[in-house]
Amino acid sequence: MRFNKPPLTHDAQLDLLIQRGLTVPDRQRALHYLRHLNYYRLGAYWLPFEADHQTHLFRPGTALDDVLNLYIFDREFRLLVMDAIERIEVSIRTDWAYHMAHTHGPHCHLDRSLFKPAWRYEERRHSLEKEVQRSQETFIRHLREKYDEPLPPIWALVEVMTFGQLSQWLANTRQRRDRNAVAREYDFDESVLCSVLHHLSTVRNLCAHHARLWNREFTLLPKLPSKRPQPLVGSLHNGDNRKIYNTLTLMAYLMDAVNPRHHWRERLIQLIDQHGVDTSAMGFPDDWRARQLWMARPH
Repeated sequence: MRFNKPPLTHDAQLDLLIQRGLTVPDRQRALHYLRHLNYYRLGAYWLPFEADHQTHLFRPGTALDDVLNLYIFDREFRLLVMDAIERIEVSIRTDWAYHMAHTHGPHCHLDRSLFKPAWRYEERRHSLEKEVQRSQETFIRHLREKYDEPLPPIWALVEVMTFGQLSQWLANTRQRRDRNAVAREYDFDESVLCSVLHHLSTVRNLCAHHARLWNREFTLLPKLPSKRPQPLVGSLHNGDNRKIYNTLTLMAYLMDAVNPRHHWRERLIQLIDQHGVDTSAMGFPDDWRARQLWMARPH
């Protein structure tokens, strides 16, 4: 079947939405949003308001502001998720580099024997060399100019790694005791930490590319701890676990480890309440507010 639908003007797009039952009190305001927000992009946010997906008819009483409210929530939600991932990433970078430098030396990453044999070590190392060559960071330029070495010491190198690269280097550190030395900082087993990092790197990429996040179903799921730490285990959800609830719970737990006085949890709850979002679409259990990691705590 060949695609033969013609592109619609903004006015035609809006007329189609109105024909399908969307309430639009201010036409010029609606056209403004369609000029700046792709019709196809907004479509992901009016799907929950459709009474029938085949005909795309809206439920009676659905207004454009209902759709925009969900879109704005998701945008602010992604920014909040990125904020937590940044702090978690920086913490794990620091812990891994510190342990590896003190255990195996400043240039441990140049020792192929410290990494898994089956891993494409040379390819991954070459990728880091390219990152260093194109880096404009002052400290990297200083190290390149002053020292004759293939790569800077590990504590500098981690600062130019992407989150995905960090996840791969940690997961492919050969000795389990080295991986566990980092994981213990968060009371995790190394297999859990490596899996969570891999998952968070995909979440981060979705946020960075402005993809829909609030009700997304994930195919790459993190390994969940089963016994410890108890506050986390007791707050996870074993039901609809392809949605983002367990991811957020893991992040709240890690934020407690990184900065016990953070306000990220409260900011997330406030954002959900402010926009009146249906948390069941995000995989939240009915009693999530009563679970230990989500209960308000004094700072």
